[in-house]
Amino acid sequence: MLPTQQIDRIAARFEEIEAQLAAGHGDIVKLSKERAQLRPVADALADFRAAERERVSLEQMAGDSDAEMAALARDELEQIKSRLAELEHQLKLLLIPKDAADEGSAILEVRAGTGGDEAALFAGDLLAMYRRYAQLQGWRVEVMSMSESDLGGIKEGVLSVEGQGVFAKLKFESGVHRVQRVPQTEAQGRIHTSAATVAVLPEAEDVEIDVKESDLRIDVYRASGAGGQHVNKTESAVRITHIPTGVVAASQEEKSQHKNKARAMKMLKARLYDAERTRVDSARAADRKDQVGSGDRSERIRTYNFPQGRVTDHRINLTLYKLDRVVAGDDLGEVIDALVAHDQAAKLAALESAR
Repeated sequence: MLPTQQIDRIAARFEEIEAQLAAGHGDIVKLSKERAQLRPVADALADFRAAERERVSLEQMAGDSDAEMAALARDELEQIKSRLAELEHQLKLLLIPKDAADEGSAILEVRAGTGGDEAALFAGDLLAMYRRYAQLQGWRVEVMSMSESDLGGIKEGVLSVEGQGVFAKLKFESGVHRVQRVPQTEAQGRIHTSAATVAVLPEAEDVEIDVKESDLRIDVYRASGAGGQHVNKTESAVRITHIPTGVVAASQEEKSQHKNKARAMKMLKARLYDAERTRVDSARAADRKDQVGSGDRSERIRTYNFPQGRVTDHRINLTLYKLDRVVAGDDLGEVIDALVAHDQAAKLAALESAR
């Protein structure tokens, strides 16, 4: 059953906002943002009510004395009942409480873990996978920081991924990713196991977190690349330390010290915001057994087994034998969509059991 009181309140609020905007009353920006948040529910409710009216009409026609007309009505009635079930499920999903950060952009960090040079190569593969996936989603990707290894991999890479609903999908990627394959450096063809860690942070807006200038220590230094060679001869790289927490962010990708400072500050705010969210969000910790978006970066979440050509996500016991397409980013969406669906189903079951 649908929670009719909740739906009616949302519908009434949506109509109230529409009326205020039409009359030019109130805070237009704030009202427009709230309308955008409520519109999916309002539109789904309008579709559901229209289908419900059609069901009532068809039920009346099914009892018509004209046998042929009644038979046609009964056929259409089965279709509309199926449609109503789909719309009801859609409405329930839309009513699930959402993470406030879900609709926003994200900062994605990939770090090489255990495995030496092979781990760095794998980290580079993961970063390329996410860039391709983001491109397919139509998101904007910017490299904020990159520390390369001698063999062409990365020790650490940080991406800014901007677009609608980025965090809602990428947040499930946080954790330890394990790879099993024969490294390029292995002469005897033995399979090695290496790992890389992924962290996905919601991008903090200025209104969400306030960082005092007095709490910051800003250091500038010369940017360097793989092997310690100087990328430039000026002190353009910037490292910012948040003194109260010890959180650090650095950027050296730009030749401009000003641009590097802006990038480092963006990363710092995201890390501080994420730390605060993790601290206060006790509900997230309580729901970890049922939901996949816990953000626990110490958890091994996925294995990429090259000899068998498979990818296994351990949280939902999903195995796909299309490793090449997943690592290329083309079919990563299949894994992420399965994680989103699992998370929604768990939240929906929790809501219904609570009623």
